[in-house]
Amino acid sequence: MKAAGNPTQAPAGAGRPAGEWKFSDILASDPRIRHKWEKVRQYFFLRESTYDMTRKCNIQCEGCYYYRGEKAGAAGIEDPEQWRRLMAEEKQRGITYVVLAGAEPSLVPELLGVCYNQIPLGCIATNGLIPIDKDVDYRIHVSVWGNDATSQQVRNAKNMLSRQIQNYGNDPRAVFVYTFTRHNIDEVHEVMDQLAQNNCRATFNMFSAPAGYAGGLSHDARSLEQTRHAMEEIGRQYPDHVIFSPYHRVVHTHRLGLHDLFSCPYPRANPSTDIGLGRSFRQYRADLTWKRDTACCVPDTDCADCRHYAAGSAVVTARMFRHAACPETFAAWLDYVDVYLAVWVRGYEKSPDLCDRHTAPPAQHLF
Repeated sequence: MKAAGNPTQAPAGAGRPAGEWKFSDILASDPRIRHKWEKVRQYFFLRESTYDMTRKCNIQCEGCYYYRGEKAGAAGIEDPEQWRRLMAEEKQRGITYVVLAGAEPSLVPELLGVCYNQIPLGCIATNGLIPIDKDVDYRIHVSVWGNDATSQQVRNAKNMLSRQIQNYGNDPRAVFVYTFTRHNIDEVHEVMDQLAQNNCRATFNMFSAPAGYAGGLSHDARSLEQTRHAMEEIGRQYPDHVIFSPYHRVVHTHRLGLHDLFSCPYPRANPSTDIGLGRSFRQYRADLTWKRDTACCVPDTDCADCRHYAAGSAVVTARMFRHAACPETFAAWLDYVDVYLAVWVRGYEKSPDLCDRHTAPPAQHLF
């Protein structure tokens, strides 16, 4: 990977101003662009919703999203038959991908199996301290918030990383999600070294404050810049173990959050029910209810501070037409979608990046 700011090889006709490109011309400008486009477009059938599987958890994390807002008081339903009916209804509604979260979904293993048997594409967000049956062949996102000392401080769990690796090292389902806070940026080096030694793959997340959060984990301008440099350095050092792209670094460490950069399409921030996530997305609580005005990828996040990796997987990918202004911007978007699919879909492998420099989001300054 070249240093940020070094230009990629310019495709034919790259001197044409952005906005004056036809989509067919962008695809014809570079065979690599067309190839990656044909690769990712096969997954445009994915339609997601998210589901809180339980209100129970085996740890207590500072800044936890679950225990904010009304959803935290929802009475958990653990009847497999009710979940089976819900998943059948969701499949009928056109949902093809499920994100199972909680509190901690590994505490209700039977329900995970019910969901998988109904909708076989999906992901489980877990703290990784309890192994999930291998018959549930979803992607598994294991949350990492720093080294063991930091995890004990902010998550109240001892020897957390070693226990997570014991459960999910060499597991092809697993992606370890390192969440950068203002205080754990340097710790990513020792964590990635341990993950790489155990053949674990990782991606990056940004701590995004829950609504009303006043703690010390939130980012500021200095920590955003430091995180961006750490992401780049780690990506160079562990290219076979990090699933990320230069455009991810841009949009997730930008001074503006995802909503201000792209306008969030999730129902909570999007009044339209005509197309896309505004029409199809639901965020079910542990009691199997949902409310449109709070339905969001990571509910009860402060929208202005949202740089969450899961939110970006929909917010950025939904803005294809904004990025189809010129070959470079579209190439950056394709890299982003390629990473999104590699992180979220079992069996999908990331391709080499098309755009190896930092590219500004449409109609925005770089950082």
